[in-house]
Amino acid sequence: MAEFTWTLDAPAGAFKNHALSMKLREAAVAESKFMQYVQVEPGYGRKAGETITISRVKNIAEPVSAKFGERDRVPIDTFAMSTTSITVSYFGRGIEYTEQSELLSEFDLTDKIQKKLKQQMQLTLDTAAAGAFKTAKIKFIPTSLTGGVFDTDGTPSTTATDNVSVSHVKVIRDYLADTIHVPGYGGGEEYICLASVKALRGIKNDPEFVQWRQYIQPGDAFLKGEVGKIENIRFIEVNHTNALANNKGAAGVLGEALVFGDDAVAMAVVMDPELRAAIPGNFGLQNAVAWIGMLEFGLVWDTANDGEARVIHITSQ
Repeated sequence: MAEFTWTLDAPAGAFKNHALSMKLREAAVAESKFMQYVQVEPGYGRKAGETITISRVKNIAEPVSAKFGERDRVPIDTFAMSTTSITVSYFGRGIEYTEQSELLSEFDLTDKIQKKLKQQMQLTLDTAAAGAFKTAKIKFIPTSLTGGVFDTDGTPSTTATDNVSVSHVKVIRDYLADTIHVPGYGGGEEYICLASVKALRGIKNDPEFVQWRQYIQPGDAFLKGEVGKIENIRFIEVNHTNALANNKGAAGVLGEALVFGDDAVAMAVVMDPELRAAIPGNFGLQNAVAWIGMLEFGLVWDTANDGEARVIHITSQ
């Protein structure tokens, strides 16, 4: 049987291929993970100026001995405070479209534009929050399968030669607990690690890694994106490479990660991010939608001092 063919006088394009799928596909986006670990600064908002000053109380040094004689004066220590500040800025982006695109399109473009803008907003703020975490003064750079170096001036001066391993996690955990005495996240005893996919792959491939179903006890609350736990550090996978990179170190061997405890990063908010529709222009022929907010993120303790630093950034020169 001869197959049917279009005659040569049939026009190309929609005349031959006119079927339109009734489903409008959307590109996938990375997941937002950092915002849930940022604390909104209380007592700040509208009519409070562009900058908030955060006051911090320093520790009083533990004496070698607190004993003193009956007729001696009570020894006097120094009480000290310090401050840091966060200055807010506008954040936002928009999309313009015409009335004609709405009138002639099969799909509701306004709905899709708003949805994609919300996704963009989430990723943008996630990257901004991650940037605040990464201003931490303490950097850890893996230089072997089991060890690495700490830089405490905020700038890594060594190139990583290995990816993260369980041995590195143990070194970092002990540094958090015993060297700089970081309180656990949320007032508990556990720390949080937000790690890129590559960083976690290095840990998962380590024979010492224990799957969370074997390690976390029944009844424990699971965090969004949690993939496991080593000692008292809970690991959250981040697939948002603008927030945490997968190509740090020599030949891109290292995945970036952040380990932190309580009160790490604050967010100053004057206006919560929101979607806004512009007043239609040119007699309603031009439309626009945007997300806009006024806020900023900042490290609460921008030092590497014992009892003050709260974040360790795993990275490379």
